[in-house]
Order: sequence, then C-alpha cells, then structure tokens
Amino acid sequence: MTPALPIITSKEAIKVFLKDGWTEKSRKGSHIKLEKAGHPNPIIIPSHSGKNLDRGTLSSIIKHSGMTVSEFIDLL
Repeated sequence: MTPALPIITSKEAIKVFLKDGWTEKSRKGSHIKLEKAGHPNPIIIPSHSGKNLDRGTLSSIIKHSGMTVSEFIDLL
C-alpha cells in the first residue's frame, strides 16, 4: 500500500529533490524549475511562501520526477 503524502511546503519539497540529485535551473515568478542529469524533462514546483503544496500537485511532481511516494518520503 502506498503511504499517504505528507502536507509540506514547496521549500521542503525542493530540499527533497535537491537531495535526490536535482538542481535548480531557473526561477520565474513563483515557480522553480529543477533539472536532473539523465532525466528527459524538468520539474516545476510552485513556490508560494507560507502555503502548503496541494497533495494532488505534489503527487504529480513526484510522478514526473520518476520517484515513488515511498522514495520521496524516505528522503524527507
């Protein structure tokens, strides 16, 4: 069974992706683009200060990164 997604801020999510080898490519407005060598597409994380990421948004970002929810939670 897949563990439930935690409620976290974009800042916390970015820290997890940086631990997984992603690097910040650019910032445009309230969105941060992360890239990883060998991964075909970047991931975009909305960064609205003081607000938590919606679970659906976080789930989609994790899916596009190629990680599983379990792997994401282990790095948290």
